[in-house]
Amino acid sequence: MNYGGIEAGGTKFICAVSDESLEIIAKKSIETTNPKDTLKKVFDFFEPYKLAALGIGSFGPIEINKNSELYGSLTSTPKKGWENFKLLPAIKKEIDVPIQLTTDVNAAAYGEWKHGIAKGLESCIYLTIGTGIGAGAIVNGEILSGFGHPEMGHIGIKKHKKDKFNGNCPYHSDCFEGMASGPAIEKRYGEKGYELADKKEVWQIEADYIAQALINYSLILRPERIILGGGVMKQKQLFPLIKNRFRELMNDYLSVPDLDTYIVPPILEDNAGIVGCLQLAMEYK
Repeated sequence: MNYGGIEAGGTKFICAVSDESLEIIAKKSIETTNPKDTLKKVFDFFEPYKLAALGIGSFGPIEINKNSELYGSLTSTPKKGWENFKLLPAIKKEIDVPIQLTTDVNAAAYGEWKHGIAKGLESCIYLTIGTGIGAGAIVNGEILSGFGHPEMGHIGIKKHKKDKFNGNCPYHSDCFEGMASGPAIEKRYGEKGYELADKKEVWQIEADYIAQALINYSLILRPERIILGGGVMKQKQLFPLIKNRFRELMNDYLSVPDLDTYIVPPILEDNAGIVGCLQLAMEYK
């Protein structure tokens, strides 16, 4: 029996097929262009396989409330051409199998919780910092959702005293995503993050913003582990800077696990999302 997974990102769609033991037997990366062309390539990939179920983790915002008339539709996404696109109905029309839908970061959180660095815990947060910033949370062994999915990338943060940048978010300017995403770094300095690897002040400011966010998540959700993924976090020098700034900002107010086990990179690395999607497909009820 085969299961399918789609990690639908704003930059690329990762598609995979696994067997019942979650062994991936086929995988493909598809550039995210317009919905018609992107999905045509997705459907072509899955066409040879008979799937028992499909798991989708999508970029957003996307409506995941099953009681909503817009269930499965992207909403106010900044990705051109995808605004208000009915993603789930479009996929369901061509791949008529049971489908589990969540966000891309929820899928990554689920993958790391089931098979990665948060395995055995009751709670965790997976935060991706890259083209955008988003987070998924596992609370008491369940993916956190309410009226909709959390949008932890758009919380307010205090501007660093040395930062003159006004922000890059089209909705909020200087929210967390607007100040600390990959495009925000590039727009602020005129160079991509990997070209700034040896610029200490760049990463001190970045670490400050990330640490502020982690303080807020820690105060509100009290997770057992925070996992930091995404392209920006490939700058490994960030981890000690974030932990040091987190310690300063928390100022002994709240007890958290040892920071070396609390703020960590994903074990599954870039596969966290697709593993989570496949796992959700296998658990379809």
